[in-house]
Amino acid sequence: MRGVFLDIASLSPNDLDLQPVLSSLDHWQQFDSTTPQQCASRIQDATVVVTNKVVLDKPQILAAKKLQLICVAATGTNNIDLQSAEEKGIEVRNVAAYATASVTEHVLALLLTLTRQLDRYRRAASRWPTSKHFCVFDTPIQELAGKKLGIIGYGELGQAVATVARALGMDVLIAQRSNSPPQPDRIPLAKLLPQVDVLSLHCPLTADTKNLIGREELSLMQAHAILINTARGALVDNQSLLDALLCGQIGAAAIDVLDEEPPPDDHLLLNTDLANLIVTPHIAWASQAARQRLINGVARNIHSFLANNEPPVAGETGC
Repeated sequence: MRGVFLDIASLSPNDLDLQPVLSSLDHWQQFDSTTPQQCASRIQDATVVVTNKVVLDKPQILAAKKLQLICVAATGTNNIDLQSAEEKGIEVRNVAAYATASVTEHVLALLLTLTRQLDRYRRAASRWPTSKHFCVFDTPIQELAGKKLGIIGYGELGQAVATVARALGMDVLIAQRSNSPPQPDRIPLAKLLPQVDVLSLHCPLTADTKNLIGREELSLMQAHAILINTARGALVDNQSLLDALLCGQIGAAAIDVLDEEPPPDDHLLLNTDLANLIVTPHIAWASQAARQRLINGVARNIHSFLANNEPPVAGETGC
């Protein structure tokens, strides 16, 4: 069997042990990256394809005559045409929960950077020697204890963030999933937004959630509220967010994802010098431990697939 890893460089593998994956099949090809034009030729003879973000759409899947398994080196499978894969009998397996700790810590780091004004006070240390007092204190610092955190998307990541928030003394409010029956511990979004001091997004990107947070939703939030998005960039309407930050409609935002990745040079959220906006380049998931768990998870998916598809041992009866 032949395996192909289409975009290994996206995992920054230099500090990872790749043997769990590489020992799963007799032959592997690894590519740092793969363009849409290169994809079809690279997977045409593959039995197993591993992709992080390379898109496998219908023409490519249909043309890969030997393909039996697609391993997504991520949790989200929105880069795979799942219907085409199902029609061809190709299994698609992702890796869940590998980055829970990493993403949760990143959410907390973003939130504390904003509430504790860490960037501002790192720069203020240069003025410390000339201070008349024992400290340099010129910007208010907030505490998280007693604040209300709203969470949209209460799966693995949303629950982990909620656990940490409660440990810090925050009250957690959970948004009602759109187009689903009411639940006693969930709050409709329009009622949740005016209550929260912090809003953290952890839901998948679907047709229903695209631009979930736009001009109307931002207008419902408190003037001091903080928006954090470590999920998918297109959950938030970028222009509406920028306008809300510029006019003081909300207090601050910290985002790890954009609607287009990598973004163009002129992306509107990268060409502003707002003190109340933090942008990090989609690295909430990327601790060394999380990336190794991801590799190990891909390997487990391959071994599990092979075990389920092994021919009967000599002397046994297949059925």
